[in-house]
Formats: sequence, C-alpha cells, structure tokens
Amino acid sequence: MRVTHYITLAVAIALIALLYWGGNTVPPAKKPGANMQPTAGAMTQGPNTMKAASFDSILTASRRQLPKTAVDTVNTIENELTAIRDSSRMASVFIHLSGVWERGNMLPVAAYYKAKSAKLENSEKKLTFAGQNFLQLMENESSPSVQMWEATEAVGCLEQSLKINPDNEDTKLALATGYIEGTGEPMRGVQILLAITREKPDDVAANMLLGRMSIQSAQFDKAIGRFETILKKEPENKEALYFMAQAYEGKGDKHKAIEMLEKCKQVVDNPEFSKEIDKHINSLK
Repeated sequence: MRVTHYITLAVAIALIALLYWGGNTVPPAKKPGANMQPTAGAMTQGPNTMKAASFDSILTASRRQLPKTAVDTVNTIENELTAIRDSSRMASVFIHLSGVWERGNMLPVAAYYKAKSAKLENSEKKLTFAGQNFLQLMENESSPSVQMWEATEAVGCLEQSLKINPDNEDTKLALATGYIEGTGEPMRGVQILLAITREKPDDVAANMLLGRMSIQSAQFDKAIGRFETILKKEPENKEALYFMAQAYEGKGDKHKAIEMLEKCKQVVDNPEFSKEIDKHINSLK
C-alpha cells in the first residue's frame, strides 16, 4: 500500500464521521501524487468546458444492465408514481425505487432517487446524507461527465440542507468539497471555506482543505501557514504533517520536508507506512 493510500483512507473515514456524527474532520479530496509533487488542481485550471452527463443518459445506460425481472419491477414502480400526488407517499416510493437500482448495483441512479425522496421530505439529515452519497460516488467515478453530474447533484442536496440549517458547518464543508472537486467552480468552494476561517481562524477542516488547494496551485507558503494553524491546535494531526511535508518539498526545502515526514511517521506508527515514508525520505537526501 502506498503512503498516500493511508492518508486518503483516513480522510474517507473522516467524511463519514463528519456527516453522520459531526466529527471535527475533513471531507475527502483527490489523492496527491505518489511522488508527493504538487499537481495542477482545480484552482490552476482554465475555464471548464466539460458538460455534466444528463440523468436520462445515465438512466438509459443503467437500465440496459439490469436483469429483466428488475426492469419489470422498475416499470411497475414508475407506473405507480404517475398516479401519486401526495408528496410523502411519493417520497416513500422513491426510496423503494432506489432500493431496486441499488440491488442492481446501479448506484448513481439509486442515489438520484434517494435524493429525490430527501428533497420531498425536506429533511436536513437526509439531504446531507444524500449529498454525501453523491460525493462518495464522485470520488470513485471513472467518467468525468458523470462525475460532474454527481458533484452537481451533491451540491443541490447540500444547498437545500443549508437552507434548513444555515449554520451547519459540516454541511458547508461538504458543499465546498463538491464545488472544489467536481463542479468546475472551485472558487465558490474556496469562498465558503474562507468564510468559515474568518469566523473561526483555527478551524481544522477548513484550513485543511484550503491548505491542500494552496498546494495544488503551488502557493506553498500559504499552504504551510494553513497547516501550521492546524498543528498549533492538533500537534499530532497526521494529515497536516503529511501535507506540510508535501508543501515544503514543493517549495524546495527538503530538510523541513524530511522533518515533517519523520513526525508523521511517528504519529501513524505503522510499520508498512514507515517503510514507505523511509523510501521517500531517502529519495530526498
């Protein structure tokens, strides 16, 4: 397992805690390069000309992969929906329909119908979960156009959730992640994060995302400042230590990069992780 796999695994677990239990953690972001060199991320790209996939195209492609019995069940439920006018009953049927698609492993379609149910119920918790579901799908999606559609769906759910509870910081962080990672509008996500840090300068999750964005845009001093803020509050935050090492390496300060990697190795305290870290440290000497 590569070094970055340990970090991104921790971040993925952290997102679940963030959205379910309100843990003070960081939403997921794409992996940094295995060689720890900064990559050109959303902030350094030009205007995004890609178009999101349509739900109709995703639905059509997914329907072809369902077994006939499942297609028949879907058709029956869709016919049932046309006769329903009560929103609460409709929300329940959408959940039933989502389950059929989920059992067929057509997860984007399942997520779409689950989100439709959440929107009808206008439940903060269910909308946030639906948004998180799309973010998780986005992270594992191979098609860029489908990934953009998933990010857009996530943003829609999370924005509706914030209308119910505008002060929910965890939902704001998830919304920022959706903008930064998949919609082609990274600056909207950055503005959300900056607003959080204006109110709470030492906010760990917002500073983490801003620090990682700074690495992607080669603003290494800014990134280091963000991670220093985190480490003042949480001296053993392994993500901050790891990404600070990345920032120092990008800046050309190998000595400080090695110092941060050694600290990260001590905090993680995993033999396989330490072995990978040592390999990279040796490559810097």
